[in-house]
Amino acid sequence: MVINRRFFINGAKSLIHRAPSMDTLVSLGSGASWLYSVAVSVRIFVDGEHSAHLLHDLYFESAAMILTLITLGKLLEAVSKGRTASAVRALMDLAPKTARVIRDGEETVVPIEELVIGDLFSVRPGESIPADGVVVSGESSVDESALTGESLPIDKAEGSPVSAATVNANGHLVCRATGVGGETALGRIIALVENASASKAPIARLADRVSRVFVPTVMAIAAVTFGIWLAAGESFGFALARAVSVLVISCPCAMGLATPVAVMAGTGIGAKKGILFKTAAALEAAGHSEIALIDKTGTLTSGNPSVTDVVTADGDEDELLSVALGLEVNSEHPLARAVTAYAAERGVEPMRVDGFAAMPGNGVRGTVGGETALGGNLALMRGEGVDSSALEKTAEKLASEGKTPLCFALGGRLLGIIAVADTVRPESVRAVAELKNMGITTVMLTGDNRRTAVAVAKTAGVEHVEADLLPGGKEEIIRRLSEYGRTVMVGDGINDAPALARADVGIAIGAGTDVAIEAADVVLMHSELTDLPSAIRLSRRVVLNIKENLFWAFFYNCLGIPIAAGALIPINGLTLNPMIGAAAMSLSSICVVMNALRLNLFDLHSSKQDFRRKSVVLPGNIGKNNGCE
Repeated sequence: MVINRRFFINGAKSLIHRAPSMDTLVSLGSGASWLYSVAVSVRIFVDGEHSAHLLHDLYFESAAMILTLITLGKLLEAVSKGRTASAVRALMDLAPKTARVIRDGEETVVPIEELVIGDLFSVRPGESIPADGVVVSGESSVDESALTGESLPIDKAEGSPVSAATVNANGHLVCRATGVGGETALGRIIALVENASASKAPIARLADRVSRVFVPTVMAIAAVTFGIWLAAGESFGFALARAVSVLVISCPCAMGLATPVAVMAGTGIGAKKGILFKTAAALEAAGHSEIALIDKTGTLTSGNPSVTDVVTADGDEDELLSVALGLEVNSEHPLARAVTAYAAERGVEPMRVDGFAAMPGNGVRGTVGGETALGGNLALMRGEGVDSSALEKTAEKLASEGKTPLCFALGGRLLGIIAVADTVRPESVRAVAELKNMGITTVMLTGDNRRTAVAVAKTAGVEHVEADLLPGGKEEIIRRLSEYGRTVMVGDGINDAPALARADVGIAIGAGTDVAIEAADVVLMHSELTDLPSAIRLSRRVVLNIKENLFWAFFYNCLGIPIAAGALIPINGLTLNPMIGAAAMSLSSICVVMNALRLNLFDLHSSKQDFRRKSVVLPGNIGKNNGCE
């Protein structure tokens, strides 16, 4: 009781403020048990051996058991309170600590804090860009996945914008700073994470809400019991014993177990299946989700481009793949890696390419046996005088399906098209279908272009699409959708961190970035989207189990309190035997524990027991009917 004195302090404070909480219930039950037991102990000491029968009226073990079980429940709810701070620190670590500043024609390495807007800075291949800026000279591809979550590098040339914490892939760039520190895209993301986390309302505990009624009701019953027996002519001791019996029989053992035991079982089952709930609040809230917002790249899709189609102009696929492999083997672009991997799997020998050159934004070129070899988009083919009319419609069709068509030509002759795409994971289609069957509205969020996004959404079965989003755009969409229903956000990239923090429940893919995982409330360790409906399914079952547990706890009190108050005395003279009371209290706790253990039999991957809730209707400006349904 001394160690757990916070229950008594907080319980008393909440009672004084007329807002009794679970702490009030705990302190009341434990305190009453202890005080009554002390009084009985004094009587035993005074009366000696003539009062041995009073040993059954001692409730010291109840006073200890209540505090122990409730403390266990509190332990289960303990979380890493520095989660948001850790996420912010991880975001800050993305930005380089120094910058290569060009002043007076000389390149000098300075701390990032000394970089100011208007400064020229140099970025070598493989280095992180220190600030937001505009390319003044040089050409390169920049990996922006840290901010956008998109796997494909973006070609940069003079006049192109660059963002802090993105990585220069190959060329040398000289840029002019347009945003530093908190004014960068990264700085704004950090601010969004902090603000969204601070504004998230805590989930009210069901037991606390119940206790606001239960605690004063029990106190009132005890007071009325005491008064009635005094008015009936009974002694002060008899009346006090009946009143204390009401308080003792109302000890919240079962109520204290109702939530933590179910939470313990639920989180344990989830952990075994690779679903990590960081808090009991997240476990409770996931089941109430009405709108599921899903990031595209790396969540709905694999995140790694691969070859999906090979279309030849003259039927010679070996020549197409051989030229493509000879060109792309020299490139570090992810699309090139997809082509080389595909050709290598088929044992194709690359043609020898001389004079290889990359053309940012268009493709690559080289020389094979004295003839010009080209690989890239249709614009490159037209610009080099290659007749691509025979396959233009095919290229447009592939592009409409969310694929990137790469054209290859040799000696002015079109060889064919190799289509590359970030394919939808097979399990994503099943996951989306299960969510819709639960009555959960699905929305895909992506920084990719709308045509590709719509094609991916169609394949996955997602109902709504929001594309062309800036780094902070996902958080803004969730802010708007929160007005229509409870939201759950699933993502894996750094750019998803603000959205994960803003959503009622943020869920990170285990293979995602550390920042996303730290900012999320739930982590899917298997990195499979099918675990999303499983997490929601488990949450719904745990919440139902908690309600069942509370029913059993109150059922016990509804039976025990009248007997403890002496309702049977006028009928047959029976009072509540302390041993029976203790047995009833134990039985109530056993019922709660056994009911919670039933969760171990629950198959969270089975959709057979799913029930459909009424779906949320979203406004037209949230991407409804974009050809996705």
